[in-house]
Amino acid sequence: MVSIVMPAYNAEKYIEQAIRSVIKQTYAEWELIVIDDGSKDDTATILAEFAKQDHRIRFLQNEKNKGVSYTRNRAVELAKGEWIAFLDSDDQWLPEKLEKQLALVDQYPDMVVGYTASSFIDDVGEPYGYIMPAIEKLTYDMLLCKNLMSCSSVIIRASIMKGIKMPNDKMHEDYFVWLTVLRKYGIAYGINEPLLIYRLCANSKSSNRLKSAKMLFQSYHAVGYSAVLSWMLLLRYSFYSISKRYRILNRKNSLFKEKSKVNF
Repeated sequence: MVSIVMPAYNAEKYIEQAIRSVIKQTYAEWELIVIDDGSKDDTATILAEFAKQDHRIRFLQNEKNKGVSYTRNRAVELAKGEWIAFLDSDDQWLPEKLEKQLALVDQYPDMVVGYTASSFIDDVGEPYGYIMPAIEKLTYDMLLCKNLMSCSSVIIRASIMKGIKMPNDKMHEDYFVWLTVLRKYGIAYGINEPLLIYRLCANSKSSNRLKSAKMLFQSYHAVGYSAVLSWMLLLRYSFYSISKRYRILNRKNSLFKEKSKVNF
């Protein structure tokens, strides 16, 4: 079984789409552990209704807002599956996502973690047209240069994940975990298909470039690099990040121009 971890905070706008993308999975042996992290909106009401309709959905609530790291860690501790997958409440999966990832285990019996390529949409669901690729065998050194592992695309053995805690929300907590895992186990196996639809929201942590840079520095430092090396790694990563952001926005502008020509 796959245990799917979904933290939710004030997610009423998108969470139904996220959950329905889980329900539509062609691989049916899953549980969805979704934890409301002290939402002020109707998130809890939506989740309670889904939990009534499908016994595979486990709905819990934090007593107060604890943050995404705490919430994911709590869900991981409760997971019953052999594998753990992550899905944020504003992202979506294509129907064959889990099936294709689990098929990789037959090909690579030593696999401990896998991920997929990602496509991108904006706040209202309009596509950007850019695909972030997945490398078939992603190594630690490759990951150190650029994080191709979108959290919502990752599947990892529960026995591994239960031994690692996402530290805190002052860093890119998921990136810290992937670096920690690859440093020890060597390879993340990628499927170069955009089985994840990643929503780029204006108010996300990564949308604030200065804040994101500080969090990235903390991630490198937490992995064990000195302050000097962490700044050097941050500088190298920044070139990739700026280039990726440019490609995403440039591709969306191109799509907009193409649509404008058709409409005219």
